[in-house]
Amino acid sequence: MKTKRKIVHIDEEKCNGCGQCVAACAEGAIELKDGKARLVAERYCDGLAACLGECPADAISIIEKEADSFDPEAVERYLAGKKGAGASVENHDESIEPPSFDPAGPPTLPCGCPSTQIQMFSSPGIPLTEEQSGASRQAARLTHWPIQIRLVPPTAPFLKNADLLVASDCTPVAYPNFHEDLLKGKVVMMGCPKFDDTADYIEKFTRIFTTAGIKSVTVAIMEVPCCSKMPAIVETAMKQSGKRIPMEIIVIGAKGDIVRKTALAA
Repeated sequence: MKTKRKIVHIDEEKCNGCGQCVAACAEGAIELKDGKARLVAERYCDGLAACLGECPADAISIIEKEADSFDPEAVERYLAGKKGAGASVENHDESIEPPSFDPAGPPTLPCGCPSTQIQMFSSPGIPLTEEQSGASRQAARLTHWPIQIRLVPPTAPFLKNADLLVASDCTPVAYPNFHEDLLKGKVVMMGCPKFDDTADYIEKFTRIFTTAGIKSVTVAIMEVPCCSKMPAIVETAMKQSGKRIPMEIIVIGAKGDIVRKTALAA
């Protein structure tokens, strides 16, 4: 039923895709799609605008228009589906029964892509040639494959009792000592919080925190607005899993320096 009421309006021209509004909306009414924030469905937006003060680009406003009435029961079903089954934010038909939640999840993606095949290997460093022996070269610290968040299954053996590094895609390029300072002694999962699906990330990390016995989490991000969503994703997943895990946030500047470190107690 449509009624004239206040509702969130997102200016896609101004939106920079940082995702801060997504994390701020308790009803899950906003999603990132194609790098822009969008309203999932009018009935999920209560019009109270908790997201308004979180937008650094001033892309969110409150307007009054004819819109579907706010439906708190639909919101509860929608959020339960996202939490319990990792349901796609693009599926807004509450009549569809969400699948049961399996904490372990599937062992690999069903596509059969070679990038999904689990590999574990020791990492003593890359042997140097005679020409390279006189130059300084860091050892490679990667001990497993795959590394992309979307490709790592929650049941991957390298996640068991691991110290986890969650890194935004740009950080290894920007920070020259990534392997030695950040990756050494950790398993890594990488992704882009701007272009990938927030709900998928939260669902993936929730499964991992529920089953893998992660000992600590380090989140490495760039000093740009779109990266700021990654720590919120990890924290949300941690809360949904019911686990309390020590967490550190490391922010890298565009010139390759560490801007700040923030430790969060378990």
